[in-house]
Parts: sequence; C-alpha cells; structure tokens
Amino acid sequence: MNSKRWKMNLQLHIMLIPAVFFAILFSYIPMSGIVIAFQRFIPNRGFFKSTWVGFDNFTYMFNMPDFYQVMYNTVFIALMKIGAGLIVPIVCALLLNEIKNKVLVRSVQTMIYLPHFLSWVIIGGILIDILSVENGVINRVIQGLGLPGAFFLGSNAWFPFTLVISDIWKEFGFATIIYLAALTAIDPTIYEAAYIDGANRWKQTLHITLPGIAHIVVLLGVLSLGNVLNAGFEQVFILYSPSVYQSGDIIDTLLYRIGFVDAQYGVATAIGLMKSMIAALLIGLSYWLAYRLAGYRIF
Repeated sequence: MNSKRWKMNLQLHIMLIPAVFFAILFSYIPMSGIVIAFQRFIPNRGFFKSTWVGFDNFTYMFNMPDFYQVMYNTVFIALMKIGAGLIVPIVCALLLNEIKNKVLVRSVQTMIYLPHFLSWVIIGGILIDILSVENGVINRVIQGLGLPGAFFLGSNAWFPFTLVISDIWKEFGFATIIYLAALTAIDPTIYEAAYIDGANRWKQTLHITLPGIAHIVVLLGVLSLGNVLNAGFEQVFILYSPSVYQSGDIIDTLLYRIGFVDAQYGVATAIGLMKSMIAALLIGLSYWLAYRLAGYRIF
C-alpha cells in the first residue's frame, strides 16, 4: 500500500525537489556560519584560521549597556503588533460582514488589501512625508485643532506606537480576508433561528459570530507567538534614527549595526544565534498550543 501511494504521489515529490534544493542551499548550508559566534572572526582568515574565543562573544553581548533595552523594545513592539493585528482585522471583518452591498464590500477589501503589496521602502517615504512636523498632513490637522504638533518619527514617546499603527495599516487587510472566509463557514440558519428568538445584531455577533470564528482567532493568535522577537526589521530600519534608539532600536537593527557597520561579526552572530534559539522554542510552543487549543497539526 505504501509503495502504491508513493508511486501515486511521485509527481508531487518530484515537484518538491527544487524547493528542497534551495532550502538546503540557502537555509541549511549557511548554518555552518554559526561557528563565527565562538570566534574572533576575521574574514580574510576564514573559519579555520580565526581565533576561538569560546563564549566571550555571548558575555560581551549580555554586558552591552543597551542590550536589555533593545530586548524590551523588541518584545514590546512585537506584542503590540500581535495584539493589534488580531483585534483590528476581526473588527473590520465583522463590519464588512454586515454590509449587504457586495460591490461596496469588494471595493473596500481592495483598498485595505492594497498596502500589503507595497514595500516598506515606498510606505516609509509616504510616512515620512505625511508625518513631517513642518509640512506633514497629520500635523497640519493637529495644529489646525489648536494642538501642538507631534514628532512622530523623532520622539521616543511616539515612535513605537507609530510603528504599530503603520504596520497595522499595511497588513490588516490581508488578515481581514482570512476572517471573512471564516465567517462564511457559519451556518446562516443559526442567525435565522436567533432572529426568531428575538436576538438583535449585537447579540447575534456576540453569541454566534464570535464563537464561530473563535478557533481561527485562537489559531492565528497562538501561531503568532513565534514572532515575538520579530518586530519588523525593514520597517524599523527605514523609519528610525539615532534620536529614537531608546524606544525603537530592536534586536535586528542592533545586529545590523554591530555586524555590518562595526564589523564585529562574532558578536553579531552570537546575537543572531541567541535570537534563533529563542524563536525556535517559541515556535515549538506555539504549535503545541495550536494543537491543544485549536486542533491544528502540521503533520
């Protein structure tokens, strides 16, 4: 039976060969570079002639004066993105589900989904223009109301929240489609029975709609735990500046500066290895919770 099944799926296995090849080439072979974390690595000497320093790079990493602040910034920003990334799409999906005009729904879906396809380079340029203190549209509106302008990209008080709001604006349209698809799986006769029993739209939403998509919400929420240390390198790198390092510097940007600007390759690799190990544990925990809470399995 197994031989027969293998022959039936032979074409699928052949199709996997290019993907497996590139995964090995770009994901597994580069893992040999982990040894740099335990060396005082000098590029022209290579892996074999660089001096071994044991755990000195890790000791240096933990003794860096701003390391723990960077860890806090990373977790704080990532958790805010995860939380808002669950709430906003759910609310948007519920609102769109109440609109009966299909043309309007599709138009709104297209508009909120479009930013997902734009790179942070483009969106970063837009944000820098509209959030400018002197000529930005947002600050002009705020000042028109008689309030002082805000330095969204240059103030430690504003910068983390600017990151979260702009990330949600870019990505919530994609998640909304997932929840809209989940809403279509709810049996409409349940709503009819609830309406006959006197339940208004709010009660129907509270007792039928939300429980009906609860398993999807739990699944996506649990799976997002693996991204706790991914606060969005590209977004932060484009928008931040030295004036907001205190609140906006994250692990990936610190790693970039240490590795590519300061050329401390051993310390940068140690930071990356530490992050990868923690992320692997979080991903394992998230899949275990997804299985226990939502019945989700990979295999």
